[in-house]
Amino acid sequence: MLKPGPIGIFDSGYGGLTILSEIQALMPQYDYCYLGDNSRAPYGSRSFEVVYEFTKQAVETLFDMGCNLVILACNTASAKALRTIQQNDLPRINPEKRVLGVIRPTAEIIGSVTKSRHVGILGTAGTIQSESYPIEINKLFPDIKVTGEACPMWVPLVENREYESEGADYFIRKDLNNILSKDPRIDTLILGCTHYPLLLDKIRKFLPRGVSALSQGEYIARSLQDYLRRHPEMDDVCTKGGVSRYFTTESSQKFSDAATIFLNKEIEVDHITLE
Repeated sequence: MLKPGPIGIFDSGYGGLTILSEIQALMPQYDYCYLGDNSRAPYGSRSFEVVYEFTKQAVETLFDMGCNLVILACNTASAKALRTIQQNDLPRINPEKRVLGVIRPTAEIIGSVTKSRHVGILGTAGTIQSESYPIEINKLFPDIKVTGEACPMWVPLVENREYESEGADYFIRKDLNNILSKDPRIDTLILGCTHYPLLLDKIRKFLPRGVSALSQGEYIARSLQDYLRRHPEMDDVCTKGGVSRYFTTESSQKFSDAATIFLNKEIEVDHITLE
């Protein structure tokens, strides 16, 4: 029998706050526990083995905090660690607990968005190399052609508050040109990194007419709401006090300062160590 607790949200850094904010807006009655592994971020260029180990440590920590359901609000962790954790670790840790990612919910809605059936994925090197998006999308929609483009400079631009600079213009335009030259028929670009919504205004500025950019947060929130509706046994063990707590493996003050970029409000943050 599971003891009720908050919903856990994990990201390698700050980007998952864009997912959390959408979830909070849709389901403010739930309690949430956010964990950012900022001291070891970014995950995008790390190996599968390292990302899996770091993610497993975070999931087990959130479980220890009382979370019964953990969302990997990180595309790299979802791509490189989710399946192994679900299949190999959950049966050992606690088969009643659940870990969900952000890739499958995004794949599920893409078929109703694209008209040309040509889709692009913008993400970290790790997410693109994993080919998790093409695999998940083609399971559901075999007719959709998926093209990926790694955008290694986008996360640093956001985390260094340079996302409104002219330097950001250069890298965004370059990466968009790269992916659209690979497949000029793309009509939908998935922002496959939780940092990228902060670049959305600039991305749209450089997109040609007829090409749209899809931010994940809204769809992840709806997917989670639907999941809890379909799994009342899990909903029953998610506490509902409207309280959110935040943890980071880096400086709590640094995280709190940076979080204002993503949440537009000040928050209290506690430091934690993952082992």
